Amino acid sequence: MSLADPVLLAVGLLVAAALAWAAVAAARRRAAALASAGVAPGGRARLGGVWFTIAGVAVLAVAVAGPAASVPVSRASGTVILAMDVSGSMAATDVTPSRLAAAKRAALSFINAQPDKVDIGVVAFQRGGLEAALPTADHATAAAAVGRLTTGGGTSLDDAILASLSAITHKTVSIGRNGSAPDIGYWPSATIVLFSDGQDQAGAASGPDPSLAAAAAVAEKAGVHIDTVGVGTTAGTTVEVDGYHLFTALDVAILTSISHTTGGTYHPASDASELNGIASSINLRLTVTHEPLPLAGAFIALALALLATGAVLTVARTGRVI
Repeated sequence: MSLADPVLLAVGLLVAAALAWAAVAAARRRAAALASAGVAPGGRARLGGVWFTIAGVAVLAVAVAGPAASVPVSRASGTVILAMDVSGSMAATDVTPSRLAAAKRAALSFINAQPDKVDIGVVAFQRGGLEAALPTADHATAAAAVGRLTTGGGTSLDDAILASLSAITHKTVSIGRNGSAPDIGYWPSATIVLFSDGQDQAGAASGPDPSLAAAAAVAEKAGVHIDTVGVGTTAGTTVEVDGYHLFTALDVAILTSISHTTGGTYHPASDASELNGIASSINLRLTVTHEPLPLAGAFIALALALLATGAVLTVARTGRVI
C-alpha cells in the first residue's frame, strides 16, 4: 500500500496518540480520586467508547493520507509496428487492385480497430528500411503514413525487421559485421505486423539469407512477436519494374519461417476479402500493468463506523455524547 501524503498520516497518528495519552491520564486521575473517596473505580468500562473514538481518529488519519493499493490489470496495450513492403513487386495485380493497395487497405482497417492504449508506428521498407512514422497513440498519424506509401525499389526483409525494432526501442538496431546479434532488452508488449509478398532480394541469389535469420532471432530474444501477412498469390504474375518484366509470386515459406521463429502467426491473404479480415485475426498480447486502487473511501467508512460505535458506547454508559 502507498500513501499520497505520509505527513498527514503522521500528524493524524500524533493526534490520536495525544488523545489516548489524555484519556489514560484522565482515567488515572479519576481512579485515584475515587479510591481516596473509598469508591471502587469502573474506568475500564467507562473508557470503552473513548477507545473506539480514538481508533476512529487513527483510521481517519490513514484515510486523509491518501492510501492506495497497486493492483495488476490485464489489458491490450503496447506497441505495434506495421512494416509495409513497398518494393516494386507490390505493384503486381494478382490481388485487386494491386498488392500494395490491398495491403494499405488492410493496414488502415487494422489501425481503426485498435484501442487508444496501443501505440502504432509504420515502417515502409525497401532495401535499407525506411522509417515512416514512430509509434504514437495518435492513430491518425499512422493512418496518414500508410496512405502516403507508394511502390519502388527492392525488398530486404531483415532490414524491415531491424528498422521495426529500431522504431520500437527508439535506437538503431543492427547486426554486427561478424553476425553478432545485439541485446536490445525485453519488449513483450511489442508486435510487428509485416505486410509483404516475401520476395526477399537479399537472399534471392544464394538461398536463405543468414541476415534474415539473425534479425528474426533478435526479435525473438527481445520477446517481440512478428505476425506476417502474405500479400499476393502463389501462382504469381508478371510486373514491370524499371522497364523490365519480372515474374513475382507469394513466398509463403519465408514469411511462415519469420513468424514461427518469433512466436507469431502467418496470415495468408490471397485476395482482397482475406486481407480485409486480417485486422480481426491478429491478436495483440495482453500486458499486465499495475494501477493504483484508491482506498481512502474504505478507510473513511471504517473510521465512521468506529466513531459511531464510540459515540453509542459513550451515550449508553454516561448518557452524554462526550
